[in-house]
Amino acid sequence: MWRAAMRFRALNKRQAILRRSPGQETIINRTKGTLVMEGAGSPIPMTDVRHKLREVLGISTQWSDHVKALEERKLLNSLLPKSQKDLLPRRMKDSYIEVILPLGTQPTLREKYLTVYNSVRFGRILEDLDSIGVLISYTHTKIDSGKMSPFSIVTALVDKIDLCKKVISPENDIKFSGHVSWVGKTSMEVKMHMCQLHDTVYHPVLDATFVMVARDPENKGPAFINPLVPEGPEEEELFKQGEHNKVRRIASGTASLLKMAPTAEERNAVHNMFLNTLDPRTINFQSRILPPDSVWMEDTKLKSLQMCHPEERNIFNRIFGGFLMRKAFELGWATACNFAGSRPFLIAVDDIMFQRPVEIGSLLFFSSQVCFTEKNHIQVRVHSEVSFPGTKEHKTTNVFHFTFFVEKEVPSVIPKTYGDSMLYLDGHRHFMDVRHQKTNGTAIIH
Repeated sequence: MWRAAMRFRALNKRQAILRRSPGQETIINRTKGTLVMEGAGSPIPMTDVRHKLREVLGISTQWSDHVKALEERKLLNSLLPKSQKDLLPRRMKDSYIEVILPLGTQPTLREKYLTVYNSVRFGRILEDLDSIGVLISYTHTKIDSGKMSPFSIVTALVDKIDLCKKVISPENDIKFSGHVSWVGKTSMEVKMHMCQLHDTVYHPVLDATFVMVARDPENKGPAFINPLVPEGPEEEELFKQGEHNKVRRIASGTASLLKMAPTAEERNAVHNMFLNTLDPRTINFQSRILPPDSVWMEDTKLKSLQMCHPEERNIFNRIFGGFLMRKAFELGWATACNFAGSRPFLIAVDDIMFQRPVEIGSLLFFSSQVCFTEKNHIQVRVHSEVSFPGTKEHKTTNVFHFTFFVEKEVPSVIPKTYGDSMLYLDGHRHFMDVRHQKTNGTAIIH
């Protein structure tokens, strides 16, 4: 049930709409476009999410069965729709689910999420968001006959994750909720919301926007998915925001520094930084010195290597995207901590593009560095690439962008080469996007 009387309230200093009906509470944040239906149906335990995904796809829990499972999924090609017109439209409430992470009542589970600072490991939250996003997508594309789903749905992009708390308690239950908010022909946008129980009330922690794509049973080509029909002005607003996000992502990709030269303002900024690093005693282009309270960008790097074992596989027997995000975040956090000399707090994640799958048995290389700083904020970029043992070819799989906050001002980072200058400008763009969102009230850190 989605009908309700509406009343206004402040939610972390952000305007929201609160609608109530028997057994249901719906919050629509106008700025964020996040819809939450509290009390709608029975929440799913987090431990059951992966199990439900395997049920939908008919996937075995044993790695030894993966070849047989792939052969069986080939037979599902006949169930794929020939066009989107062949599929029934779905509503936003049709894909809405709630998931409970019972940290407060299950101490053994809490250990898996615990940090040495007695807070929740955010890398684990990234894993959970990825799994929930996939389950929401399968809920939207479910087949009423009860047959196994012919779709292979994978995470294409983490558009953004905005946090409004810098510390997540490991001693209170967490609730995730989410639904499909926009649909194209073969892709969909999923909005998710996370809140935590304190004094019998759930308080907001973060909002996330993921983009998922549907593929054929063998994950080789695109597949059409059910169209989405918004109901009412609030849902129409969410759908329009999804359209806007798509346009924004296309524009951002077109303006990428890998495709276009920096703007005149950016070129001047880089040139001024270069001039400020010239040794005044020699006035020589080759003689460089660091300005006060600054660090060369190249000196902020950290690297790591992961062997890709079957234990970390997803339901399609490739490396789980949430695992990639967890490892990238942990290296990014360590990079910020090492740079600042104090504990960093994550405030935003944005623009994680999954460029190619990672196969079981691969070697996964992560490289992280600070690419921009401003006062108490640190922008970290993590690049991941993969190679297969016995080959020397490396291919990029992901680029991750994390924005951290520390409780003291940090040095400026200075690029020494042209390549570092492009990373600096890219980091500055991501930081400015995050700051713009915070300024407009999309998140308040407390």
